Amino acid sequence: MKKQKSGQKRLLIVEDDPGLQSQLKWSFENYEVSLAANREEAINQLRRFEPAVVTLDLGLPPDPANASEGLEALSQILSLAPDTKVIVVTGNEERENAVKAIGMGAYDFYQKPVDPDLLGLIIERAYRLYELEQENRQLHQAGTLSPLEGVVATSSEMNRVCRMVEKVAPTNATVLLLGESGTGKELLAKALHGLSPRAGEAFVAINCAAIPETLLESELFGYEKGAFTGAAKQTRGKIEYAHQGTLFLDEVGDLPQSLQAKLLRFLQERVIERVGGREEHKVDVRVICATHQNLEELMKQGGFREDLFYRISEISLRIPALRDRTGDAIVLARAFLERASAQHPKAPKGFTDEALSAIESYPWPGNARELENRVNRAVIMADGALITSADLELEHLEEGDLPFNLRRVRERAEREAVERAMAVYEGNVSQAAEVLGVSRPTLYDLVKKYRIK
Repeated sequence: MKKQKSGQKRLLIVEDDPGLQSQLKWSFENYEVSLAANREEAINQLRRFEPAVVTLDLGLPPDPANASEGLEALSQILSLAPDTKVIVVTGNEERENAVKAIGMGAYDFYQKPVDPDLLGLIIERAYRLYELEQENRQLHQAGTLSPLEGVVATSSEMNRVCRMVEKVAPTNATVLLLGESGTGKELLAKALHGLSPRAGEAFVAINCAAIPETLLESELFGYEKGAFTGAAKQTRGKIEYAHQGTLFLDEVGDLPQSLQAKLLRFLQERVIERVGGREEHKVDVRVICATHQNLEELMKQGGFREDLFYRISEISLRIPALRDRTGDAIVLARAFLERASAQHPKAPKGFTDEALSAIESYPWPGNARELENRVNRAVIMADGALITSADLELEHLEEGDLPFNLRRVRERAEREAVERAMAVYEGNVSQAAEVLGVSRPTLYDLVKKYRIK
């Protein structure tokens, strides 16, 4: 299949009802719309038209009462154009077939009767995802994918950080990355290195919190033979290994006081002395630091040197927590699932609506690292074709968490409005219907639908 040309928003509507065909075509004026009434026409249009998004009615002739023809069409579409986003359209009693379609690889499903506005939102979301995936593939094929490729983000909050990384990377400024654990500080440090003139040299990382204080000095600065018991030979430290490259000091807030002065001197003079030695060694290195701690508060408490803070923070970049990155949790979850699926041939194909709702609602205290761990576990433990909220161990949402699916959002709001009106007017149907702006029969139907007492 050819790649879709930039600027063209192509939509294929597969629907055998001429009236609905016409309604949908006029509802999506922002798209170049093509129509098909059966499976054969759909495949022909797919080959000729190459749409980004397809809406597919599962009830197609010659057997519109069953979903077999629609599911066969879905299978052929995904085989010929696996990048295309297929939204299956089903009747109210066909949820089982809709779930089966999702398991086969459909992007989403929508139940009749069709509301063009709601369907339009799903189509637009599918189209945006298609565009992002196409751009990513084109960059891969061109061999020019940015070192920021590992950063999965669509939120404006994270995109601002990425733009700052691109601006700072070509300079030799010392950068301080601030953010909670699991937000991707090392990933951005590697991006800073990869976009810099030092990209062809070493990227050396050391976690200041993971190495005992007694060993950290020799790890950083190296040591001379005989400097201490067991020092059988002269050994270079991490700083020397990073010569002409980048040194990444992770969790620099945990650096012991005894080493802070020595690190400060190195940053000022760019020379080091190995443990047990007196000879100075010049080192050309770009330094990037990171911490989850509040260094300004540490300075007030005397736990971190003020002069060192200003030396390592020529440029400070604050990485937002996942809960503050609008929409990124869903995008990251899909990316982690795709990565895990490459290692597990029988991995689930996607997430249920409830799982997406749970991912969107959960505050993710462990940030992207926690999300990745939960998705990886779910890929191994899930029994079905789709990962559920239970597979993610997120089945118990807090009161007030909103669902992700638009239909469920609307139903929740509708139910709560009816419950509130009935409570305020103490079960008086006439008064409740009047304040809700509906007829009494409609209110009775809503009360029955939501089983309101």
